Amino acid sequence: MASDNLKIRQKHEDFMVYAYGALRHMPKSERFTLAADIKSSMLRMLEVMIRANKARNRLPLLYDLDVELEVLRSKIRLAMNLGFLPFKKYEIMAASLVEIGKMLGGWIKQSGVTRSTG
Repeated sequence: MASDNLKIRQKHEDFMVYAYGALRHMPKSERFTLAADIKSSMLRMLEVMIRANKARNRLPLLYDLDVELEVLRSKIRLAMNLGFLPFKKYEIMAASLVEIGKMLGGWIKQSGVTRSTG
């Protein structure tokens, strides 16, 4: 299952590369506020993924990751609703987050099953 966990990390890193480029076009007034908050959420997610991959009891970390994913979705939706992020870029980012969410759901399910049988 380690390779599956590597896939979600790679997908998230690819998402971050795209998002950083998209955030560069936000108004200067938002680059140090909402854009910085979005970047912080993305980096927190990456850190939790790494920690979860190394942890024995990863389920609590995966639930934290799920919460951070929802926070990130909300911040990106807010940026789009405020007109700071073009709809097309939002669509691409949202689709990536849906895919990451599905991968995370599989990881949670696999970890929960492993945990309860062990």
